[in-house]
Amino acid sequence: MPSSTKAPDLTNAAPPAERPHGERQRAYVVHPRLYAGRGTDAPRRTAEASLAEAVGLAQAIDLDVRQAEVVPAHNIHPKTFLGEGRVTTMTGLVAEERIDVCIFDGPLTGVQQRNLEKALNCKVIDRTGLILEIFGERARTREGALQVELASLQYQRGRLVRSWTHLERQRGGFGFLGGPGETQIEADRRHIDDRIKRIKRDLDSTKKTRGLHRENRARVPWPVVALVGYTNAGKSTLFNRLTQSEVFAANMLFATLDPTMRAIDLPSGRKAILSDTVGFIADLPTELVAAFRATLEEVLQADLILHVRDVAHPDSDAQREDVLGVLSDLGVSTEHQHRALEVLNKIDLLEPDARQHLDNVVARDPNQIAVSAVTGENLDGLRKAIEERLGSTREVIDVDVPLADGATIAWIYEKGVVQERLDEEDVAHIKVGLSPADVGRLRKRTKLAAE
Repeated sequence: MPSSTKAPDLTNAAPPAERPHGERQRAYVVHPRLYAGRGTDAPRRTAEASLAEAVGLAQAIDLDVRQAEVVPAHNIHPKTFLGEGRVTTMTGLVAEERIDVCIFDGPLTGVQQRNLEKALNCKVIDRTGLILEIFGERARTREGALQVELASLQYQRGRLVRSWTHLERQRGGFGFLGGPGETQIEADRRHIDDRIKRIKRDLDSTKKTRGLHRENRARVPWPVVALVGYTNAGKSTLFNRLTQSEVFAANMLFATLDPTMRAIDLPSGRKAILSDTVGFIADLPTELVAAFRATLEEVLQADLILHVRDVAHPDSDAQREDVLGVLSDLGVSTEHQHRALEVLNKIDLLEPDARQHLDNVVARDPNQIAVSAVTGENLDGLRKAIEERLGSTREVIDVDVPLADGATIAWIYEKGVVQERLDEEDVAHIKVGLSPADVGRLRKRTKLAAE
């Protein structure tokens, strides 16, 4: 390790040699431990847990993490965030391990990022850049890709720095990790602004398509149940169990990005639509809030929200608060959150004492249910709880339906609980109990029929 207390001037130093084709880029993950009282609030999770999550994010895009450490940061240095002595130590490690990219698990200004790149002689990205890179790789739908590209451009706009074009790009994404194809990052501010305008126009046109999809869903005679939760909480595994589907599920952060919908059978024989969504994460980049709002539209319209939690994770409570915070940012009101059911997943990983404690807690809280998506334990209980919750918010209304509209009458019987019916001439007068969302669907359905 270098013994000098001052970071060497590597501005003109040669970059690391290019990796052979197919070899993964080497990463160095750093989590700064910021102490309470020095510009930050006390963290909800330990620094070690945050570092482990950052390593998982890096591995989610197949980076070869060679070094990961928690670095004390008593004061934030405006030029490099960390002090000169720490940067010097990091410089030696980067050279020794032939690191390609240093991931800083926290926010960096454009100046700090540029100065760290010069000092370390490798590409540097912060937490926001890493998450945007993951989303850029995982987005599959056109709208999802546009939303993430818009977020990346807004992020880049304030940090136009020269890219490390010697690094081979081996994945999708938006080039935060370097390599050919980074001309967008090197573009000037006006070029980025022009691209942002074009993307916003494209997104406006997709809103019309989403509106049509919503109208079609409104005609479906089944309620919508949306899965939300912290990334890697087991949502996709639970989704596959409940729907007998084969949606990609892996022990990986952000394994799911684009939403998926399937039908599920409830104990009474009724059906519901289950929607799997992208996982949330702590310190979600503000640039991605709009992308989340579009992706999680099903959550806003859902009859029931299942908040899936990894109850075996040491930071389960902190993850819960992060999810509720993001839902609030997305406009999911307290009323929506009261309509949620907490699904405490991964009980198969608990020790016996912890399992007994959890059982005692769940027995006293009707808003929680414990399951294991892997073993299937208590999934029948979850289906029963879903049906009970869907039926607990029924609203009794009177509606007149033409007898000729047999499809709507069948919809009412399948969807709700008919209390009275009186047929007169060409009209059926029906009193029916429906969920609030289904009341809206029925009104839209009868309105469309009238038109």
